[in-house]
Amino acid sequence: MEARKAPARKDNVIIIHFDYDCFYASVFEAKNPALRSLPFAVQQKQIIVTCNYEARRRGLHKLQLIKDARRICPDVIIELGEDISRFRDASKELYGFIKSFSWNDKIERLGFDEVWMDVTDMVEWNMSCLNRNNLQDSFFQISKDNPTAGFQFDATAIAGHPYPKNYVHESTAQVDDLTLRLRLGSHIALYLRHQLEQHKGYTSTVGISTTKLVSKLAGNLNKPKGQTTVMPPLSDVDDEPSNVTKFMDDHEIGKVPGIGFKLAQKLREFALQRPAEIDPGLVYGGTKERVTVADLRTHPDVNSEMLEKLLSGPGSPHGIGYKIWCLLHGVDDTEVSSARAVPRQISIEDSYIRLDTMPELIKELMILSKSLLTRMRIDLLGSDDDFEPANEEGEVGNGTDLVKAVSVVGKKWLAHPKTLRLTTRPRQPLQPDGTRVRSFKRISHSGPLPNFVFNLNDTIERLADKLVNEALISMFRKLHPEKAGWNLSLVNLAVTNMSEAAGQSKTANGRDISNMFRKQEDVLKDFRVTDKSPFSPPKAKISGDAQDLSTTQRNGNHSEAREEDDVVPAKKGIEEAENVMFDADEDGETGWDDGDGEDDMDECCDECGLRMPAFAMVAHRRFHLQNAD
Repeated sequence: MEARKAPARKDNVIIIHFDYDCFYASVFEAKNPALRSLPFAVQQKQIIVTCNYEARRRGLHKLQLIKDARRICPDVIIELGEDISRFRDASKELYGFIKSFSWNDKIERLGFDEVWMDVTDMVEWNMSCLNRNNLQDSFFQISKDNPTAGFQFDATAIAGHPYPKNYVHESTAQVDDLTLRLRLGSHIALYLRHQLEQHKGYTSTVGISTTKLVSKLAGNLNKPKGQTTVMPPLSDVDDEPSNVTKFMDDHEIGKVPGIGFKLAQKLREFALQRPAEIDPGLVYGGTKERVTVADLRTHPDVNSEMLEKLLSGPGSPHGIGYKIWCLLHGVDDTEVSSARAVPRQISIEDSYIRLDTMPELIKELMILSKSLLTRMRIDLLGSDDDFEPANEEGEVGNGTDLVKAVSVVGKKWLAHPKTLRLTTRPRQPLQPDGTRVRSFKRISHSGPLPNFVFNLNDTIERLADKLVNEALISMFRKLHPEKAGWNLSLVNLAVTNMSEAAGQSKTANGRDISNMFRKQEDVLKDFRVTDKSPFSPPKAKISGDAQDLSTTQRNGNHSEAREEDDVVPAKKGIEEAENVMFDADEDGETGWDDGDGEDDMDECCDECGLRMPAFAMVAHRRFHLQNAD
């Protein structure tokens, strides 16, 4: 019985999920607002990948063939969406805008058009400022530093739609803290939605809950331009299902985030006791029969142990049964990831009606490689301080993404992917009756990413040709050793296993030494030694003397440095320089090493006996001349 018990729930966080309405169409509409009132669709290959709500009102939908769309709606306006760079740029811009409101940097992108935001700290802060005796006239503070920045709201009500629809608001001051936190979460979500539309021109649909899973699904209830908050009780009590359980029960098993195509098929087969019938009319596959979460959750034989036996196998993570059991109850303890400086992976793919010869394959691998290398330069090149957060999971796009001339002048790699991955999806062979079993199985092979791809002096075309001939062809032959007979419906290239370069971000590998030297120059540029003697050597910048003064002081010869007015600024500069050059990391380790010690001491000063490198002796002797004055 313990295995059938509902998993424990943690309801101490408030998460908002943003889903931009018709994002791909909205990118075009943002540049041409007239399209908003017209039926408009975005095309890739021969398929509509998205369309606006006016087009949907006239019978169009996603993944519809172009010929069918034109037949249903002859006046539809269709734009090519093969170049995904415009969508990537718009997604990053909107992500950055929402992130500017975050206090804890816990904001995570999913694809181009979805964002999770953890607002727990904002809600808790404003909870502590509430007047429980006057909740109707409350103020939400959006900045810790500025108590006047924010908006007024009614804390006795929910902003937007509640789930369930018949939820009764409690307007008394005795309302429980979880309910009050969710109310505050709904009001900050409404505020952010309005800011997004007012300043960027994009509308969004929002879900608010205590988990990423439920917040994502809740946003689907009131589309477009709506928001839904799943209200307490959120945990089952005495076998009485909670609002979360009721909410999850009606979802088809394949629509639950975290349950992929293969797992959903296994669960459907168990519930139906036979393979689910595939709908041949859907471009990317689907089932005619609907198996819901409730069908599995209430099944007498289903529990976490049974699911582990059913779903485990080669490549399955340990504990998959318990994870799926949790998802069936709407339990998801996955945290919203903090904003990253670089994506975890970058991938590019394309689908094909038929790809079965080596010359055609090499041609497509060249196209994909050019797009991948271009994407790497766009997403992973930056200036010294250019650590713009990128997509958490990378951005899978179409292989026909245009190869652009990306400027590399004055830029460096913010991260170095270590792994190259090639993925294909072969079609099943024809059966005796001439039909073909539809398969969505992908196979992959990974290997080290060649270092030459990071060469910024070579062109994209030359590097792509080298990548195909020296790496990808051999990887492909390991996946498909036969010379012919394979027929591919999809090819995907990806770079993964990111190693972030030295920099100032929290996830960087070490400190950026070049940046430290630049900081040192900025600190010391205003400090110069003033020569009082007309016969003394020409004035020198303190940067050279600072090294000798600091060396002298570290060796105990403080008596040699006179406390004259002209020297005091120099000492201050030295101290600041040392603070920059030897700035410690958060873990207490020093930023860089200044040498090997006595091995570098080549000359000895005739006056003080101090040993130092030969290149520093000239400046050191000048120091003695100044003190002698």
